[in-house]
Amino acid sequence: MTRRMKVVVLSVTMFFIGGGITALGAQQIPVKAGITVAPETVKVADPFRVTLGIRAPRGATIEFPRTTDSASTVQSLDPVVVRTSADTTAMEQYADYRVAAWDVGSQAIHLPEAIVRYNGVERHIALNAAVFVQSVLPSDSAQRVPKPPRALFESNAFPWWLIALLVAAAIALGWLIWWWFHRRKKAANAVIVDPFEHAKAEFQRIEALGLLDAGERGRYVALVVEVVRDYLAARHLPATLSLTTTELQRIARALPTVPEERLTRVLSEADLVKFARRPVSTDRAREIGREARIIVSEEHKASLPVPAEAEAEAEVAA
Repeated sequence: MTRRMKVVVLSVTMFFIGGGITALGAQQIPVKAGITVAPETVKVADPFRVTLGIRAPRGATIEFPRTTDSASTVQSLDPVVVRTSADTTAMEQYADYRVAAWDVGSQAIHLPEAIVRYNGVERHIALNAAVFVQSVLPSDSAQRVPKPPRALFESNAFPWWLIALLVAAAIALGWLIWWWFHRRKKAANAVIVDPFEHAKAEFQRIEALGLLDAGERGRYVALVVEVVRDYLAARHLPATLSLTTTELQRIARALPTVPEERLTRVLSEADLVKFARRPVSTDRAREIGREARIIVSEEHKASLPVPAEAEAEAEVAA
C-alpha cells in the first residue's frame, strides 16, 4: 500500500470516528424536558397557554421555537416568552406560548424542535402535546338522525322525464312543419298605392281634424306641407324627405312637372311658421292648404301621359 492510499484511509477513518463521537456527545448531554397545557380543555378560539421547560447543564444554551406549526389547527397568538430559572447549578428555562385552537375534538400541538448547545455539541428536543377542544354548538336535544344523502340520479319505475322530452320534441316538430308549409305559400301581392290618391286622402284627413277651428293654425300648415313633400318624394326619387327647403327648391327647378314658383312660396312661408314661430291667420292658413292641393293637382296632371288624339291634333296644327 502506498503512502497516499494510507493517508486517504486514515482520513476516512477519522471522519467516521469524529461523526460518531459528535452523535454520541449529543446523546450524552443530560437534558430534562417537559410540556404542560393549561387548561387541558378549551373551546374554539379561546386562548390557552402551552409551557415548554428544559433543564440542561450549566453553560449550555437553549433555543426554543418561536411559534407553533402554522399548518396545524393550534396556532400561536403571541410571540414566545422565555424566562430563566434562578437556579445557578444548571441552565433551566421555560418558554410560554399563548395559542388558540381552531377545530373541535382532540387537537395535537405541534412545536418545532428545541435545540440545546453544550461544548460545541447540539441536541434536538422534540416535545408534542394535545388539547381537547369543545364544540360551541348546543347539544341536539331532539336526537334527530339525518337521512342518508339521496342519489344524484334516481331510477323510477315510470320515466316521466322521457315523456316530457317526447312531448317537447313533438311540439318542436309540429312547429317546424307549420313553418315549412307557411313558407311555401306564395307571398301576397304588394299593394301599390297611388301617391296622388294617398295625398288626397291625407288632405281630407287633415281637414277632418278641425285644426283651424281649434286654433292650431301652425300645426295645420305643417301637416299640409308635409303631405306635399311626401307626394313629391313618392313621385320623384331625388326629392327625398331628408332634403332641406333650399335643397328641395333646387331639385324642383330640374323637374318640369312641378310648379316651382308656387312650391317655393308655400315652403318658404311654412318654414317661417314652423321654425320662426311666425303668426298666421286662419284665412292665410286655409289659403296655404289650398295652394298645397293645387301643387299636388298640377304636378299630377302634368305627369300624366298625353292622350293619342291630343298628340295627333298637335302634330296637325304644327
